[in-house]
Amino acid sequence: MSIENVNPLENLVSDGGFVGIFRTIGCIGDSLSSGEFQSTKEDGSQGFHDMYEYSWGQYMAREAGCTVYNFSRGGMSAKWFNESFEQQCGIWTEEKKCQAYVIALGVNDVMNQNQTIGEVGDCEKEGYADNRTYSGEYEIIIKKIKDFQPKARIFLMTIPDNGEFGDPSRREKGAKVQKLLSDFCDKYEFTYLIDLYKYAPKYDAEFRDKYFLAGHMNPMGYMIHAKFVTTYIDYIIRNNMEDFKQVAFIGTQWHSDKAKW
Repeated sequence: MSIENVNPLENLVSDGGFVGIFRTIGCIGDSLSSGEFQSTKEDGSQGFHDMYEYSWGQYMAREAGCTVYNFSRGGMSAKWFNESFEQQCGIWTEEKKCQAYVIALGVNDVMNQNQTIGEVGDCEKEGYADNRTYSGEYEIIIKKIKDFQPKARIFLMTIPDNGEFGDPSRREKGAKVQKLLSDFCDKYEFTYLIDLYKYAPKYDAEFRDKYFLAGHMNPMGYMIHAKFVTTYIDYIIRNNMEDFKQVAFIGTQWHSDKAKW
């Protein structure tokens, strides 16, 4: 489900808010979810470094007092995740099973690799293996989470809007990804939209001057992004209390009211 006609980021939380009801959260993403920094070597070539302690997920973990796993890497796409990285990062191991998952993929898929966006249900179509789409690969991840931890709460993060910065086609693609993820939220139970495309500040030239270092965020950038994510999840919980009353039972055999579970 998504939230309309109000800005969830109007007042940023500073103490983790209701995100703290989750004791374990898994972040599936690319460089933004990995705290990646871009360096310049003496010969002018670029270095790229995933420094997870600076990721928005770890800022959120420290603020909310929960454990957050980084199932992410710079350059990650949904296709790459399904082909190999899911095994490398250990996401499907019992010791890393989470109560909630945040999926933040799309920049590399549709912006950098120009993969076809597609639509809900692509992965269920006959012949999908020969006509793979961003939508299909993304939905496969959702399905795997549902199979692995059926009652986990899943949050789908849209791609922030760059405003007038860079290639104008990225804004159109970002809007299509936003619509697709909203459709996923309508299809799957306990799945919610973190709509940074619509509600976060534009990641334009002015924003980048403060919060970016070369092509990736700086430490302040990852921190402010963490506040956006934390505040948005807190807002979702506060406006859907019934959905989150039994979070403590996720991953157990217990429930309080099966009809609402």
